[in-house]
Amino acid sequence: MAAERKRGGWKVPFAGLAGFVLGAATVLLVVWLYGKIEAPPAASAPPPAAVPPLAATPAPAAPTPPAAVQPTPAPAAPPQTLPADLAQRDLLVPVQGIRREDLQNTFTDARGQGRVHDAIDIMAPRSTPVLAVEAGRIAKLFTSKQGGLTIYQFDPTETYSYYYAHLDSYAPGLKEGDTVARGQVIGTVGFTGNAAPEGPHLHFAINRLKADKKWWQGDPINPYPVLRQGP
Repeated sequence: MAAERKRGGWKVPFAGLAGFVLGAATVLLVVWLYGKIEAPPAASAPPPAAVPPLAATPAPAAPTPPAAVQPTPAPAAPPQTLPADLAQRDLLVPVQGIRREDLQNTFTDARGQGRVHDAIDIMAPRSTPVLAVEAGRIAKLFTSKQGGLTIYQFDPTETYSYYYAHLDSYAPGLKEGDTVARGQVIGTVGFTGNAAPEGPHLHFAINRLKADKKWWQGDPINPYPVLRQGP
């Protein structure tokens, strides 16, 4: 009996060891099987909201230069009314051979030192006869720096003065106080005074005399419409 217990005594620990090994294998199998099962992916965080790009700050606009201030033009002078008594006189063109339609209106042309012409220039060759525009009296024969050789003639009523300037010469024997007839030769065209030698002409002006009848004073009247309205 004792010999049988000795022979069967090793089976007990062997059985325990086998049970342990079997249990460990089972555990490993379970772990291996569960390792094959993928864990569900963790919920991912929502992507961050897109940040809109910052709007570019516009460059400041260049300052608008102030508009140039245009000078206010001087008001035009009102048209001059032709005196009725002068319009009825049928004055001659004071340069022989010049037609009325050839006249140029230079009455308002600018002259040096802020002056206005207050006359018309009648271009003609040197020595062309200058005629009295109507009957009257020679009030003054005068030589000036600007006008050169000049004549001041009063009309018969001594209301107007006719001024002839830049003359080359006076008519022979002409003197102050002489009475002249309409169309009488009183001088010749030239370029005395400040006239240019290459442009001989008659400078002709009409002035309404003042009460004291001074030959060098008066209110200017444009000769152009006076001379153009004749036949």
